[in-house]
Amino acid sequence: MHAFLRRFGNFLDTGRRAALALAVGLLPLLAAAQAPPAADAPVRFGILPLGGAFESRSDWDPLLAELSRAIQRPVSVLSVNSYEALEQAIQRGEVDMAFLSGKMALDAVTQQRMKVVAQVVRHDGLPGYRGLLLARKAPPFNTLKELIDQPERWRIARGERQSVSGFIVPQLQFFLPNHIVMETRFLSEAVGTHQANALAVANNEADVATNNSADFERFKLRFPAEAQRLQVLWESELIPHAQIVVRREYPPELRLRVQAFLVAYGRGKGPRGDAERVVLKSLHDLAGFVAANNTSLLPAAKLAYQLALQNAKSAQWVNDAARQARLQRLENGYADQLAVLKDVSP
Repeated sequence: MHAFLRRFGNFLDTGRRAALALAVGLLPLLAAAQAPPAADAPVRFGILPLGGAFESRSDWDPLLAELSRAIQRPVSVLSVNSYEALEQAIQRGEVDMAFLSGKMALDAVTQQRMKVVAQVVRHDGLPGYRGLLLARKAPPFNTLKELIDQPERWRIARGERQSVSGFIVPQLQFFLPNHIVMETRFLSEAVGTHQANALAVANNEADVATNNSADFERFKLRFPAEAQRLQVLWESELIPHAQIVVRREYPPELRLRVQAFLVAYGRGKGPRGDAERVVLKSLHDLAGFVAANNTSLLPAAKLAYQLALQNAKSAQWVNDAARQARLQRLENGYADQLAVLKDVSP
């Protein structure tokens, strides 16, 4: 027995030494990952996929060219076709600044060392937009009662799980309260952008689609014939607008210059201001940007927490202890998020 304990102790010592060596070896890599980018390196701007990747890039190019001149640094663009692709690029450290909606911005700030510098404002003046469920006007599958009563007969086109209006809010505020789990109750399920999902319903490739009021207004302008076939079955409470986030490793002065540029963009008079307002209108009919910090993500954090809590409470558990442990982890995680979001330093 004593010999076994000695061998076990030697094994633990070896393991501790290996772990220490690994940690020491990783320190230079961690320092490099968190080091400020070189002053002449391009600022890599990631664009949330709202229509197609090419369309999103074309819409943002004029504003980002002006931003490059304002901060005296080159700005490159990363435009992708899915939330997941953009999220993975952020995780790999390939994005320095990004236009993100609630859940993705929340993850970028709380997990990927970014800070909020601005939030978008739309022409309607509302502090947010609404999640929608769209269906065709013509029967069958065109009433909310039929959707609630027989979801297994409907085909759904929804957003990715990171999408606030495409997944989180409709799941939290409509489907789960009506005892419908979006991923399992429908005849079929397709996942795409808001534009693709609306087209799927208009073209009878799906029966109901998640969407939002801002994207649907844009859809009506670009696809008027298809929009005429659609109706809004349900709308959510207000969802806060998207944010612009920037890496924490950038000097505070640079983040403040980015913020000042965004806040001033489209506010001027004369031909230049008019041209900037045309650019903003192409970006989801924006009126401009307002200065913001991490606290603007508190509503997004609450939504994500409420959805996780509701899922946990309705799940099957082997015993109450496992259920309580899961609920406690959610509480602790939410508290950690709030601590990060309340950091409003420059």
